[in-house]
Amino acid sequence: MPSYGTTASKGMDVSEALALPVITTLEDSNRAFGIGRTTGYSLARRGEYPVPVLRLGNAYRVRRADILRALGIDEPTPA
Repeated sequence: MPSYGTTASKGMDVSEALALPVITTLEDSNRAFGIGRTTGYSLARRGEYPVPVLRLGNAYRVRRADILRALGIDEPTPA
């Protein structure tokens, strides 16, 4: 994954990423990737975000499965 020169202070650990809702906000996705707010929105607007972004009206949303896949985290299988 390319480096975006961000100023985000803290990323997300694996347990936090797995706890994300199925569809999450761009802010949570930014945190998972360690991307700052301004950079994240700029990447989403340009179509250069690390994963596909859903545009729903004025809101950006990201699928948890896409985030986990990009971060190399396997989703647990139901028992």
